[in-house]
Amino acid sequence: MESGSLLSNIAILVLAGFVGFAVISKVPNTLHTPLMSGTNAIHGIVLLGGLIVLGRLENPSVVDMIILVIAIAFGTINVIGGFLVTDRMLGMFKSKPQVPAQQKDGDA
Repeated sequence: MESGSLLSNIAILVLAGFVGFAVISKVPNTLHTPLMSGTNAIHGIVLLGGLIVLGRLENPSVVDMIILVIAIAFGTINVIGGFLVTDRMLGMFKSKPQVPAQQKDGDA
């Protein structure tokens, strides 16, 4: 790999980080849950890609396999955590069951 290619890849990674931060910081609270669901779908695609790459590598080195397994594990944690957070946020908007007036006063 050329050093110029590595430098351009690092520059793209840094710029993508800045653009991602700028976009996410401007998202209003009302759009957070739909955005989180979309992010979970993207991470699911990343997991599928990691599994396909792991299955299709011919003569993979131990380092390649370790990096792929770690990436798949972190992706799985991210997807599950994202769905748990989304479920918890949606639970905040559910109406609470009404307690009858007799039970509120302690007269059972």
